[in-house]
Amino acid sequence: MNRSQRITIGILSLIALTLAAALGVYAFGTLRNMAQTPLGPSLPFIPKSLPPTWTASPGPAPTQMGQVALVPTVSFPTSTPGPRCGAPPLMNVLVIGTDTRGDNYTYGLGDAIRLVRVDFTTPKVSALEFPRDLWVEIPHIEDNLNGQDHEKLNQAFLYGQPGFKYWDDPSEGSGLMALTLNRNFGANIDHYITVNMRTFEHVIDALGGIEVVIPNEEVAKTANLSVGTHLLNGPQALKLARNRSGGSFERGDNQNLVLCAVRKKLTSPQIVAQIPALIETFRDNIRTDFTPEQLGQLACLAPQMPPENILLASFPGDLFKQTRVFDPVFDKRIAILEADFTILSDFVVRFQAGTWPVPAAENTSSSIDTEDAPSICQ
Repeated sequence: MNRSQRITIGILSLIALTLAAALGVYAFGTLRNMAQTPLGPSLPFIPKSLPPTWTASPGPAPTQMGQVALVPTVSFPTSTPGPRCGAPPLMNVLVIGTDTRGDNYTYGLGDAIRLVRVDFTTPKVSALEFPRDLWVEIPHIEDNLNGQDHEKLNQAFLYGQPGFKYWDDPSEGSGLMALTLNRNFGANIDHYITVNMRTFEHVIDALGGIEVVIPNEEVAKTANLSVGTHLLNGPQALKLARNRSGGSFERGDNQNLVLCAVRKKLTSPQIVAQIPALIETFRDNIRTDFTPEQLGQLACLAPQMPPENILLASFPGDLFKQTRVFDPVFDKRIAILEADFTILSDFVVRFQAGTWPVPAAENTSSSIDTEDAPSICQ
């Protein structure tokens, strides 16, 4: 091989390496863009609500030229651990279980409504149940209901879905539910996950079923199951989650039993490795604005979560009164839950601040006697 041939081969090799590097950068960028692209429409912008007792802190006094004097600050390194799994410190997630029976999301009521606070630093997950029968103001519906702007909370999801489409936003019922919770209770929501009944059943079956523990006769009566451990498939788990034979609040307790069982299954060693594949399998059947990267962060956090740091909370039952109101939509009096929304909003503020709920062993405050201890997944 003469010198001219060696130079030619060298130039061609350099071009090939450059092309390979360029393709690698392009592929990396494409994959990263895909990982950071939401799987569904994002929530509309909702101004963050402030606590009821919040007041503006005094700002610096202006000087003559409209400038302010800046005080130099010194920061010191701390040993405080940062968020895990490359995630932000906190996520507030609206989780909706809809009663749509088919594979679509054209209609459906918000059958189960949870506000989930995910703390990536502690780590800790708290879930707050909102009773579906609360009589609330639902934005954007009055023009379609002859001026009526109140309905049950579960209908906020229905009125936002394509079958009704009472507001024009791509986030549909999930977004209208988020807006309704913000309007009535000051809930600040970052993301949503919505699952219909058919998908819920398929997810449980894909996990190989769940083991639900019925702790005593009182729970057994409302769950229609005997005391002890039961292996439930998808339809059986759905039946338990939707059982309201003991009333709305007992239904929420049954849903918590199912949630604890799902959590236990998802953190078992044989399932942890399958979580990415499960996410990929059901990504087209679940409505969410999470990105694949964010779902990976949640999957990363799951096995790191101590059982005592998973709290399932409900508003104290004595804050609610069962009553009836006349609903022009149905042209009859319907059963609803009545409550002081100022009190409920205060609970939401403390929930999102991470100061409520706390396990019974840590709850030494006697200032509020109505704060029930949360359920803890064991």
